[in-house]
Amino acid sequence: MSRQIALLRGINVGGHNSFPKARQLELARSLGLADVTVLLQTGNIVFADPGTPPKETARRFEERIAAELGLTVPVLVRTRDELAATVAGNPFPSAVPEPKTLHVTFLSEAPTDTARLDALDQAAYAPDQFRLIGRELFLWCPGGSGRSRLAEAVGRARLGVTATARNWNTVTKLLALADA
Repeated sequence: MSRQIALLRGINVGGHNSFPKARQLELARSLGLADVTVLLQTGNIVFADPGTPPKETARRFEERIAAELGLTVPVLVRTRDELAATVAGNPFPSAVPEPKTLHVTFLSEAPTDTARLDALDQAAYAPDQFRLIGRELFLWCPGGSGRSRLAEAVGRARLGVTATARNWNTVTKLLALADA
């Protein structure tokens, strides 16, 4: 059986949208999902793929979270193969030895309006860089994303789609869990 990965946006961040890890596990199981693992507290759920399309699985998560917790939490779902393609397609392989400097923003769909993103002069933000590849935006900030002017500018670019970011450590751990 293949695997899927649910990425919940904006939970347990700064004391907002409290959704403990144990409750995430319980909720996933209540959806009939099997072989469920939750990585960290920030909404990373790996489970056996019951054959439901990822967008439908995301919708089911969102509806159950709203009904049971009263929270509006966007959920993105990737298959194991989609996540593996993201890892394999990393445009910044030199960042891998320092995984905290590389982030992937997962998008609900490939954005159709990238004008704000395209308008960013990446040279002005060097050495920081980004690349948009399909439904993933890779952001490499060698000095750390907390002080990165590019990270801030990319965040303001508003692509008109739902987005949630994970650092490279989390991305690769999710793939390892999906492969386990």
